[in-house]
Formats: sequence, structure tokens, C-alpha cells
Amino acid sequence: MRKFILLLAAVAILGGGAFWLLTIPQTVPASALSVRTANLENGRTMFWIGGCASCHAVPKQEDPTRLGGGLALKSPYGTFYAPNISPDPNDGIGGWNEVQFVTAMAKGTSPRGQHYFPAFPYPSYQRMSLDDLRDLFAFLKTLPPVQGRVRDHDVPFPFNVRRLVGGWKLLFFDGRTFAPEPGRSAEWNRGAYLVNGPGHCAECHSPRNIFGGIVEAKRFAGGPAYGEEGWIPNMTQKGLGDWSIKDIAYLLQSGAKPDGDAVGSSMGEVIENTSKLSDADRMAMAVYIKSLPQIDNPPPAKK
Repeated sequence: MRKFILLLAAVAILGGGAFWLLTIPQTVPASALSVRTANLENGRTMFWIGGCASCHAVPKQEDPTRLGGGLALKSPYGTFYAPNISPDPNDGIGGWNEVQFVTAMAKGTSPRGQHYFPAFPYPSYQRMSLDDLRDLFAFLKTLPPVQGRVRDHDVPFPFNVRRLVGGWKLLFFDGRTFAPEPGRSAEWNRGAYLVNGPGHCAECHSPRNIFGGIVEAKRFAGGPAYGEEGWIPNMTQKGLGDWSIKDIAYLLQSGAKPDGDAVGSSMGEVIENTSKLSDADRMAMAVYIKSLPQIDNPPPAKK
């Protein structure tokens, strides 16, 4: 019995050590960022397609560039509060350097070396190019600083243990940037990049498993609207049916559906963002979305 207990202890120690090593928060090395001049216009595009204002703008005020945070994001694992990402040096990200920002977006790691909770959609943002991330950071620095630190997340144990997020990343975070698909047009690949990267459309339009990871077999097939009533619609051919590419592009510009109805709820905020993109980018997104193969709706969540 004593030998058995010692064996269990050894296994536990080795297993814990292996988990600790495998879940070390990853960073982007400074050497990966060569000297360059930021493109603020591109940074502005990344700001709008990335939906930064939808989550980080101070609630109940009209200026979408005042990124003081505070929005409550409800989930099955607790309530997360969007942080202040304004250029304020004390309460926002004004004290961050470029490497810290790129690391947060591409690796989900904070400047303090901790895992961010994946309520921050870095599994999609990891697809973004380094240049686009750097341009976004430069654009954010031009926005007004907002004072005020956001309250802590309201997340119960064990979901509040950040080191466990490292295990989640092992399962659902591959660390790869977007790779253009050979044989597809430049327009299609641009749309695929915007939808899957900065646009992070799958984060809402896909069901999740019990661990909170996207069910890849049902990617873009819709899912429950956490924190809201209703269901996020299927955006594959199963849901769009006979919508044309122009119909989809017009929706991204105006919020109007082909039947004359308009999108509602949080999708209205998405349209506020995509309406500020170029016609070419909205058309590219529409070309890609229209190409998504038909996927049946996921089963309703059990109550």
C-alpha cells in the first residue's frame, strides 16, 4: 500500500509538472516585429471589422471610440466584463508596447504573463497578420483616453483559474495565422480572412461544447445567444438559402434582409461596424459567406 501511494504521488507530481510546462502562456518575441510605419487607415478598418467598439465602448454613451469598457458578457461559465482598452496609461492600454498588444491578440496572453479568458475572441484574432495587428494598435492609440478601471470578472471556481485556460488552449487554440486557400480568388480569400480573423463571426454563429470550444463540425451553423433571448442564426447555405451575394453585402451595409425585415439585437451592432467598411471588403465577405457549404442547425440546448 505504501508503494502504491508513493507511486500515485510520483504520477501526480509528474503530471502536474507536465501540465505546468504545457500551459505556460505563450508570447510573441520582439524580434518578430521589424521596423515599419503604421498604416492608420488599415488600422481603422481592423478596428471596425474587429468589433472593438461593440464590446469595449463605454455602455450607454454614443461615442464608439471611448473604449473605457464595462460591458457585461454573460456566459454559462460566469459574467465577464470587457476591459478598458483606451489609450489611458493607468486604466487602459496606454502603457502597453506593441509586442504586448500583439501577444494579447495573437496568443491570448496578458502583459502580466497570464492567460486571458477566451471570452476575448483571440482564437479568431490569432488568424490576423502581424501588420494588421500592429496597424490596429497604432489606430487605438489615436483614440481618446478614458479613465476608470473595470470591475473584476464574476466567474466562479474552477472557471476563474487562469492556468486552466492553458489546458483549454491545448484543445482549442492552434496558434496559426490565416493561410490563403490556393485555387480561390483574391476576393474570396480576403473575405475568408475578414470573416474568420478580425470579424470573428464563428465565435457567435457556432455552437460550443461543454468546454466552451467551438464545435467545428457545426461551424457557422448558429447556436444559442448567450446573455440574450433567442438563437444566433445559421449563416451557411442552410440558413441563407436563396440569398444572393449582393443580398449579403447589402445586409452588411444596411442591416436589411431581402424580405424587407431588419436584423436585431447584437447583430445590429455588428452592422454598425461593417457599414463602415469599404464596398470591396463587404463584397469579399459576402462572396466567402455565400460559399459556405450547407450545414444543418445544431440541436437545441438541453434545459
